[in-house]
Amino acid sequence: MNSSRISMSGVLVASAASLVLALTACGSESSAPTSGSAAQTTPAPSTCPTAVPEGDGEPEWTLSGTTGSVSVTGSTESSAPLVDVEAPFAVTETQVETLQAGTGEVVADDAEVSVCYMGVNGRDGSVFDSSYERGAPAEFPLDGVVAGFQKAIAGQTVGSTVAVAMNAADGYPDGQPRAGIQAGDSLVFAIKILGVTG
Repeated sequence: MNSSRISMSGVLVASAASLVLALTACGSESSAPTSGSAAQTTPAPSTCPTAVPEGDGEPEWTLSGTTGSVSVTGSTESSAPLVDVEAPFAVTETQVETLQAGTGEVVADDAEVSVCYMGVNGRDGSVFDSSYERGAPAEFPLDGVVAGFQKAIAGQTVGSTVAVAMNAADGYPDGQPRAGIQAGDSLVFAIKILGVTG
């Protein structure tokens, strides 16, 4: 079993910012919030916890795939999430699990959000990108990210901690070489929705 903890910085892509751009590729060129009274914003925390989770408590979500399995423990106020992968892990359909429900506003399909996230490759259990590692959240419009990421966040409430196991079609069907993602790889994300920024 491969335990993907935040301390695995050696497996992160050299330029994590470029992957965030890859997640948002093909999205709108403008990330400015819409004007008018319909655009509400929720202030978001400015940091993501970087500490490794303490203890070996029960995971909040365990999922068996078509091959392998994954278990996820969401982040807390003081620690990053923990994603344990029995590799190779793969799913044929994207599955979303709310680990901890937030109490904020519902996130619209086209909202601009601020999130902390960790991305893990199901093929080998490696962390390929993590805002927790950087200690800072990422902001982007949901209509500019890969489909599985949007499915995980849209319809959730601000403050929620969410996990998603996405099939290749909802992630990078042709792979993402900069992140070490090959064609056909299933991906797992642990996400904390910090706020709606636009």
